[in-house]
Amino acid sequence: MSTVVLVGAQWGDEGKGKVTDFLAEKADIVVRFQGGNNAGHTVVVDDEEFKLHLIPSGILYKEKLCIIGNGVVVDPAVLQKELQSLKDRGIPVAKLLIDYRAHVIMPYHRLLDEAEEEQKGKAKIGTTKRGIGPAYSDKSSRVGMRVVDLLDDEDFAAKLVYNMDTKNKLFNKYYNKPSLKYEEVYNDYQNYAQLLRECAADCSEVINDAIEKGSNILFEGAQGTLLDLDFGTYPYVTSSHPIAAGACLGAGVGPTSIDKVIGVAKAYTTRVGEGPFPTELHDELGEKIRRQGHEFGTTTGRPRRCGWFDAVIGRYSARINGLNYLAITKLDVLSGLPEIKICTGYKLDGKVTTSFPASLKTLARCEPVYETLPGWQEDISGAQSIADLPENAQRYLQRISQLVGVPLAMVSVGPKRSQTIVIENIF
Repeated sequence: MSTVVLVGAQWGDEGKGKVTDFLAEKADIVVRFQGGNNAGHTVVVDDEEFKLHLIPSGILYKEKLCIIGNGVVVDPAVLQKELQSLKDRGIPVAKLLIDYRAHVIMPYHRLLDEAEEEQKGKAKIGTTKRGIGPAYSDKSSRVGMRVVDLLDDEDFAAKLVYNMDTKNKLFNKYYNKPSLKYEEVYNDYQNYAQLLRECAADCSEVINDAIEKGSNILFEGAQGTLLDLDFGTYPYVTSSHPIAAGACLGAGVGPTSIDKVIGVAKAYTTRVGEGPFPTELHDELGEKIRRQGHEFGTTTGRPRRCGWFDAVIGRYSARINGLNYLAITKLDVLSGLPEIKICTGYKLDGKVTTSFPASLKTLARCEPVYETLPGWQEDISGAQSIADLPENAQRYLQRISQLVGVPLAMVSVGPKRSQTIVIENIF
């Protein structure tokens, strides 16, 4: 039996979908524990590409139980489309459960997300405008809608009246937006209630029962450590906790039930949206990495900002998450470069620091201190072991592991399942 938490060790988009899909082969249950459809995982199976936003990546294995935990905010319209898309492609979706306690994204959440970003102007955060933040805000304000609320028509109707009255006043008087119509929202969500009723469950109980029986469980995070609400580059963060501790809160398990934590990091660094990014490349090289790595958002299509691997971030992520292992993805993207740089520290006010600052103002003043390593020209996409990699690629991986202080468990050299080098068996 093993319980494994998989988290992003950078700003998200690290390739967690592929790693989750790969590890799911030996898992019995795959659990998504936070975020919403603002995240996207791309998985390639037999040259067929799947883009998932809410449903755990384990759904591509028909025998696996997949769970959307209580820490996720669920847009039922998106869920319905995603389920139908999988069914249309011959993927069975019967083994999917959604926790009763998961909060539901409502139409007014999406409109609020958009209106708030417009209001901020140049100070915008760069959200996906999917309603994630406002849904979590309602959750914290104790006026949110949960899956269990939708299953009780009387309870849902009463809560909807209160929420729509409050939100429409906000739209009218503050954002100068038209009101939403109660009847339309009510009718739509009555239909969604039927969808949710088929898969709603007390998922914490299911997961903990499985742990007691010795099942292998994989907890799948969305986004990344630097987008965590507390430990990320606030306020340019998401509204949940994508760090390892979030798995306990978002799935209803105790911390003593977690055996291993795996951090996924690209062989370089990317981020989407606003905020400082010390190793960002603003030149043709950054554009080349973006093209070769197909660095465009799964959910929004936005081009990702690209830069060198940042070991300061790596060490910070290792500490915050308690990482046991690293999974490095997209090593193949760096093939063909004459030299590769790693940020080993930041120069700040004439001194070198290896600490990641809490202040964004301070982070924006940090200059990366680089160590330069020789690149490799060989095509590594067919490598099946570390020994198959060019010596320079091996040295690069060794240096990343050394600087971050965490051993490697696996290395990805392409998008397919078969393009994965396993160093340490996780399950």
